[in-house]
Amino acid sequence: MKSLCALAAAFFCLAPAGAATVPVRFPEGVTHGYLELRSVDGKLLASGDLRQNQKNGEVAKRMWFRFKDGSVYDETVTFTQKDIFVLKTYHLVKRGPAFEDDSEISVNRATGEYKVTTKDHKGGKEDVDEGKMDMPEDVYNGLILTVVKDLPNGRGETVHFLAFTPKPRLIELELVPVGKEKMTVGDRAESAMHYVLKPRLGAWLKLFAKLTGRDPEDMHAWIDTDEMPAFVGYEGALSPPGPVWRIDTVCPRRADPKSK
Repeated sequence: MKSLCALAAAFFCLAPAGAATVPVRFPEGVTHGYLELRSVDGKLLASGDLRQNQKNGEVAKRMWFRFKDGSVYDETVTFTQKDIFVLKTYHLVKRGPAFEDDSEISVNRATGEYKVTTKDHKGGKEDVDEGKMDMPEDVYNGLILTVVKDLPNGRGETVHFLAFTPKPRLIELELVPVGKEKMTVGDRAESAMHYVLKPRLGAWLKLFAKLTGRDPEDMHAWIDTDEMPAFVGYEGALSPPGPVWRIDTVCPRRADPKSK
């Protein structure tokens, strides 16, 4: 088994060819959105926020969820958007019973440095993995939904993301438009483009993933592709590999004065 793991690790670390950076069509600006995280059967798991701002030529984006069981998912990414989207730094904290273990991940794409700290829930054992690896400009952890939103209507692309197992593995991700689906905005009927986000593992990685039970599932995103595109929804792992959950946008409402 050790030789199989070593062989698979070597293949995982190979940077696949054919991926590409995504040109900026609509520069990102100040954003504050409200989110809900649900299971695939619709059960509410967590409420969250998406906040984004610009500073010193970079955009800082933060998405976090507070779970009913006390768990926390907190993801922060900084990126530039001069002609193309380029990840600068990535930081993720997952903590609580909603996750297999507690973990903290930090990545600096320019230097290639990464650090992954995991803590076992049962025994409290802490493991740290850190090092350097080559990261192309189209690594889009924390930015997948941003770049999907910026694709021209009906066009797909292939990019990279890092899957943490817990060691980071560079994986190709196909962003494939599969057609428009109905959505509602208030009492209006609208449509959103459905994208399937397909991890491309290759034959050797597929074999290893099946043997280890870590075969990442396809993810799904829905984008309103009107003149100014907007995120509608997502279904898949928050940070592959992981459980399949749904992200939906919600609108804040003023409390009913009569309830006071």
